[in-house]
Parts: sequence; C-alpha cells; structure tokens
Amino acid sequence: MTYRTEHDSMGDMQVPSDALWGAQTQRSYENFPIGTETMPCEVIRAFAVMKKAAALANNELEKLSDEKRDAITKACDRILSDDLYDQFPLKVWQTGSGTQSNMNMNEVIANLGSLMAAGREKTDAAKLADGKVTRLLHPNDDVNMSQSSNDTFPTAMHIAAVTAIEDRLLPAVRGLIKIMEQLEEKYKGVIKCGRTHLMDATPIAFSQEISGWRAMLENSAEQIEDSLKYLRRLAIGGTAVGTGLNAPEGFDTLICKHISGLTGTQFLPDPNKFHALTSKDALVNAHGALKALAANMMKIANDVRWLSSGPRTGLSEIRIPENEPGSSIMPGKVNPTQCEAVTMVAVQVMGNDAAVGFAASQGNFELNVFMPVIIYNFLQSVTLLSDAADSFGKRCACGIEPDRERMDENLHRSLMLVTALSPAIGYENAAKVAKKAHADGTDLKTAALALSLITADEFDRIVRPEAMC
Repeated sequence: MTYRTEHDSMGDMQVPSDALWGAQTQRSYENFPIGTETMPCEVIRAFAVMKKAAALANNELEKLSDEKRDAITKACDRILSDDLYDQFPLKVWQTGSGTQSNMNMNEVIANLGSLMAAGREKTDAAKLADGKVTRLLHPNDDVNMSQSSNDTFPTAMHIAAVTAIEDRLLPAVRGLIKIMEQLEEKYKGVIKCGRTHLMDATPIAFSQEISGWRAMLENSAEQIEDSLKYLRRLAIGGTAVGTGLNAPEGFDTLICKHISGLTGTQFLPDPNKFHALTSKDALVNAHGALKALAANMMKIANDVRWLSSGPRTGLSEIRIPENEPGSSIMPGKVNPTQCEAVTMVAVQVMGNDAAVGFAASQGNFELNVFMPVIIYNFLQSVTLLSDAADSFGKRCACGIEPDRERMDENLHRSLMLVTALSPAIGYENAAKVAKKAHADGTDLKTAALALSLITADEFDRIVRPEAMC
C-alpha cells in the first residue's frame, strides 16, 4: 500500500493514497482499534445531509462563497448516492462526542469536493498530495463552518433516528398490522377457549384474540410516532457548549429548513441548545417506545408458538407455515423459527434500551460523551425490529390458520364454560360443578345434573360458548 502525507493541527500523518479522508480520521483509525462496529451508515447519510444543509445556509448568510457551496453540496450528493461507506472506517468505540466521525465527514467532503471541482474522480485522491489538485476546501474552515462536533453529532443522531423510523420501522409495523387485519376479518366466527395464567378461561373469538395482537402493534406505532416530535428538535447552532459561538444569527433556523427540505420530513432548532447538547432524553424516550414494541412483538410471537405447539402433544390450535427442517436428528420436526427470531430480537432491543438509558444518564456539564454508543444501539434496535416485523409478517403471520376441530374440542372440554352458570346457580354452586366435573372426568353438564343444580334444558340454554364472547 502506498501513502500520502496529510496535515492537521497536530502535524503530519501518513494516509493511504487512495483514501479520501485526512489526518484526523487516520489518527482515530489508528488510536481506536476497538471492536468491529463502525459508525452506522444511517449516521453517515445524516451527516452528509447536514453538511449539505450547512453549506447552503452558510452561503445564504454570506459566509461561504458560491464556489465552495457548490463543491460541498456536490460532494455530499456523491456520498448520498454513491457507495462511499468504505471512506468512513471509524469505530463506534471512539471519543464519546463523535468528534472523529464529524471530522471524517469533513475531510472526505473537503477532499472529494476539491477533486470534483478540479474535474477529478474520487480515485484521484493521491493527487491531493502532489499539488496537482488545488485544495479548494478546508475541512474545518469550510465544511465545518458555523458548527462543532458537539452540535453536529447529536444533530446527525436525531436525523438518522427519525429517518430510520419513518422510512423503515413504521412501514414494517404497518405491514404487519395489515396482515393482522386480514386474519381478523378472515376468522370471524371461529370460537375457541380463552386462557389466562396459562389456564383455561372463558371463550373468545379467534378474531378477538388477533385483534389484541393488532391493537398492540397499532399502539406501539402510535407511541413511536409520538416520540418523533422530540427527535425533530436539533442541536445544530449550539456549537461547542450551547452558546452558538462562531455561528451566525439565524443559522440554526436556516439549516433546519434545509435539512427538512433534503429529508422530506420536518426538523426544528431545539429552543434550548444547552439541553440539546448534554441531554439525550429524546432518544431515551423514543427507544422506550421501541422497547414497548419489542415487548408486544415478544408477546405475539410467544402466543403464536404456544398456540401452534405440538403438532400432537401441544395445543395445536393453529397451524403456521413450515419453512425449514427443525432438527438435524429428528426427521420431520418443524419448529416455530420465525417466532424464535422475533423473541431474540426483542431480547436484544431490551438490552439496547438498558445501554441507551445508562449512556444518556452520563452527560457531564455541557456535553454527553456517550453519543456513539447511544446511536449505535438505537439504530440497531430500529433495524432489528423493522426486519423482524417484515420477516414475521411474510413468513409466519400471513400463513396462520386455525385448526377448527382442535379449537372446538378444547372449547367444549373447558371447565370455565361454567362461568355462564354463575348468574343462574351462584358462584359457589358453579364452582362445585366445575370441581366435580374435573374430579370425575366428566363434562360440565353431567356434573351439574348430578348435583341437581339445573335442568338439561336450562343448561343448554345458558351455556352457549358463542354467546359468551
């Protein structure tokens, strides 16, 4: 590998010749060889949007020339449209302010923008060192104008969080809701035994049970949407400590207008930049809604695998798609693997929620220095929940079918049908009927008649499962 010499305020650094980054990125790359987790691509894209918006705002405020504005915006467009993620190699486990990732973006934009302004391609990065390409852009003075890592990184976090939720998670959840609505309509009139405490309870329509799953997803979607209003408030304009030092008046409002235009969704300046820099409560709140979704998806997946358990010795009240062999030793075994995947995702999201909460509690004075780990866990949760909802819907939920015979058999064997008798014979007498039927191994009607508590005609008129739900 060949190298070129790049310079920053600490001196010279040797950078790979074909890399678009500069000295500060290289320092971080060498100083933090920790783990395998690199900055998520959603954060990279959010940074590119923000840097483009900053160039537009700085130009309108007459701080940045048209030539430099164009160079920066074209470089940002290239990052947003091209496969340049290999130019952002820095680890999550770096400075807690995300400074190196901000500078990674600044350096790549400065070098790429200078190359493009000179009619060169990104592959000509080596020519930056030999004087054949004029460095039109400076990473700090131009690309980072009116900004600080301390306000750009939390801004990128919020942009990434909102766009990931709107573009990926909510559509996936709504798709699963649609499937539940279809199942609910399809299986109206199918009556089954309800269960509480894993024990027999009064009857329920299968469509009612599905409606509970649907409503869980709908409530989670509403809670997640509600959390977005706090994530739409951006720290940009606060610069180093929230005072807005070196940022012109009106910069925060103007850049938010451009960010909104570029993303197609609304963002606003946080009215208190001191809060915006040091507190991550909006992300904690939003991730709490993600955890609530994970809890609901865990519950739905567990219900489905309980109801499909068997096929001979379990509940076996529903059938789910058989997607792959379930055992390397037991021929013919098929397992509820989509349900298991959902429950593992839910566990990971709950663990991520603990990490996000702990990290957010560690803001000291004017800055939180746990930001990379917060956004890494947040975006992982969004990705996992999006993929899990989509996969579970397409490969499991859409193929759920009731075993009507098994449901009817279990329904009429349930001792809790006796609940319908309580108004007629009283709670204690109804309990006697249930206990006698259980002890004798008979049905409720036989036990009730043996106790002379009700006539056969009265029993048939009162105990009607379809009327109990």
